[in-house]
Amino acid sequence: MTNKSFGSLGFAACITAVFLYAGIHDAFAKLNVVTTLPSLGALAAEIGGERIQTTVLVNPAEDPHYVDPRPNIVLTLSNADVVIVNGLELEVGWLPKLLVSARNTEIQVAAKGYIDASVVVAKLEVGASGADRRGGDIHVAGNPHYLYDPRNAAKVVGYVAERLSAIDPGGASVYAANGRRLALALNNFAAAQMRRFLAVDASKRKVITYHRSLSYLTDWLQITTVGTIEPKPGIAPDPGHVAMTLSAMKSQQCRTIVHEKYYPTATGATLAKLAGANVVLFSGGPNTAGQQTYLQHMQDLTDQLYESFVTQ
Repeated sequence: MTNKSFGSLGFAACITAVFLYAGIHDAFAKLNVVTTLPSLGALAAEIGGERIQTTVLVNPAEDPHYVDPRPNIVLTLSNADVVIVNGLELEVGWLPKLLVSARNTEIQVAAKGYIDASVVVAKLEVGASGADRRGGDIHVAGNPHYLYDPRNAAKVVGYVAERLSAIDPGGASVYAANGRRLALALNNFAAAQMRRFLAVDASKRKVITYHRSLSYLTDWLQITTVGTIEPKPGIAPDPGHVAMTLSAMKSQQCRTIVHEKYYPTATGATLAKLAGANVVLFSGGPNTAGQQTYLQHMQDLTDQLYESFVTQ
């Protein structure tokens, strides 16, 4: 065989190896899924399993309304195959510009890789304060904090599994099976917690929150919200409003203040001292860096809240 023949065979072998490697790489490459919230990230990770790589943009210690538009977020979005957002304008103050800057056509609004989880949930407080934003940080399309109700999380799981299956048909059976299992666990958890909380006298199931972020949780567990530390969403408390809140706590015998750790704690601590109330502080989502699941996070939250009610 001539050197020319060996050269031709060698070239052909190299080409074959390149295509073979590309095929193997494509077969095992994970779908790059980016989520805005840690709760969405935790749910997506359970749905996708080994088929996806999940990155969360907002950590549990951050207020998702106000996120620093860091350059690394643009890089993360530029490499994403899928982005899953909370929607209902929760991320409107920071995400749209970052999506544009990422220049990734696969994840722009209305693209195949853009998933708005809010489309499948029943919204609370739609247009509750009208369209006039002088009334505070108003979400006229509805309260965006729907993931504090695991029944909504179950709906989101089904929708995300469906969308991931369309994007990655090869993993459809995995997404469907994981989605069904997780949705069942979420609905079972929701029902069990409802039974537990309804066994507590309604006179004790009362709370003060900082922001109007727990409406879905209080609706789910039939808890009365006596008031909020903010006079209006996104507006810092003033002395007059704090005095009114204290009066309401005393007159309605509300003994629990509950809110996310990223909100200021001083006013709540003062109210608790004056009203003889418990303060329940919790993170804004699962610690996905520590592999905490959505259900583990919600178990922690409901356990703290239940303990506050039954120890009054």
